[in-house]
Amino acid sequence: MTQTNAGGAAKDAADQNFDYMFKLLIIGNSSVGKTSFLFRYADDSFTSAFVSTVGIDFKVKTVFRQDKRVKLQIWDTAGQERYRTITTAYYRGAMGFILMYDITNEESFNAVQDWCTQIKMYSWDNAQVVLVGNKCDLEQDRAVSLERGQRLADQLGKFLYILDIKTHSWEKTPVMLIGNKCDATNERVVQTENAEKLATELGLEFFETSAKENVNVKVVFERLVDIILEKMSDAPDDPSGSGPGANAYTSQAGGYNKGTTRLTTNDTEPKGNQCSC
Repeated sequence: MTQTNAGGAAKDAADQNFDYMFKLLIIGNSSVGKTSFLFRYADDSFTSAFVSTVGIDFKVKTVFRQDKRVKLQIWDTAGQERYRTITTAYYRGAMGFILMYDITNEESFNAVQDWCTQIKMYSWDNAQVVLVGNKCDLEQDRAVSLERGQRLADQLGKFLYILDIKTHSWEKTPVMLIGNKCDATNERVVQTENAEKLATELGLEFFETSAKENVNVKVVFERLVDIILEKMSDAPDDPSGSGPGANAYTSQAGGYNKGTTRLTTNDTEPKGNQCSC
């Protein structure tokens, strides 16, 4: 075997060395900070330059949670209406959603219920969702209060995450509301109190985050993965394919080890970026 082939084989083995693979989607209005949020988590990088996502893009990251090696396939979706047909096609098979709004943008907050409707229409009934209020660094520009976010989360039957995490059950699908850009203190439009109220009303688990200042970014992903793992251990197998059980979608192809669980309906890894971003 040549050195090149040996290196390629080693890389393939490393790529396939995981216990579970979760397909996650980041959704929300355009410019709420989805791409920056993903790059901060996957690459620990941030740029203030804004480039709107065209269609959909993805990154892969492997993490260790609850003694399991979990490979995350994280999809970054375009928020514009004209791409909705493309992006909703990727909802199928997703184990978790990060639903994001911008705390300095009232319109993005008001759109949360519409995004929840999209999730209900196109995803598994028991897909886990996190509601995130981004850009908490822009506190001076806040438009959506934390309380409003909490009320919306409760209305949706999900869970609000600020500092503490509410208890949850399989029957009541956990969802996290993410208010982004909490670093923009002077530009905040959405008050924390209003976001808390919204999260409470929608039953969502809620975070406020900042990709710029790296506030709660890792915590959001870790919490979502933990919820999925907990639900897998509690749920019976579902051979119908309508939802994931502990042994759902076990791979029989592609060289994965026996017993490896791929919690996504994609048969193969995406080969490369599906868009320019």
